[in-house]
Amino acid sequence: MKVLLVDDHILFLEGLTSLLTANGIEVAGTASSGPAALLQAEKLQPDVILMDICMPQGDGIEATRAIKSRFPGIKIVMLTVAQDNTHLFEAIKAGASGYLLKGLPKENFLASLAGLARGEAPLSPILATKLLAEFSQLEQKVAAIETVAAQTASLSTRQLDILKLAAKGYTYKEIGQHFCLAESTIKYHMGEITNRLHLKNRSQVLAFTASLNLGAEASAPQKKYF
Repeated sequence: MKVLLVDDHILFLEGLTSLLTANGIEVAGTASSGPAALLQAEKLQPDVILMDICMPQGDGIEATRAIKSRFPGIKIVMLTVAQDNTHLFEAIKAGASGYLLKGLPKENFLASLAGLARGEAPLSPILATKLLAEFSQLEQKVAAIETVAAQTASLSTRQLDILKLAAKGYTYKEIGQHFCLAESTIKYHMGEITNRLHLKNRSQVLAFTASLNLGAEASAPQKKYF
């Protein structure tokens, strides 16, 4: 494994170089900034880059994004002193293969690099838990969106707009004024909405919209009608 080290702290670079070389890992070179990391990546073509996140002249996430766009085969592992959710998710989106804390015991650090060579993603247990929790929340959001789409697919665009305003508590008269429609027309549409959603009455319709949080998507009727 040929490794490029990127960090703006010289003592840390020296210590990490000694640790890796003592354990049979080739350190091809070092860099102390994002732009320098890109130049070294092009020159050395390392297998792995260990990249500090916070550096002057462009942070590690920006450098990761630039390097991965030009050299997608290079694996980049972010190094940080803190467990920061924002940095973690941004690093993964930028293309990082892993995210390790600088304070890890050296045995754990070396084991993580060995796992990287086997195709594993180096993540400390706490950060792995946070990442899994974030993906779980994302899956729930996607599922909720798919549920709304499936359950309202039978409605026309106008009916869906009427339903959203009804969910916010506006009267048929107010909704009619908003769309320049007669109150009786709004009542007709609500009847159609009730039938298409296979519900029994307006109360069930409103309960349905509340469960999907449709009302949150609606803007208030304006005084200027159209």
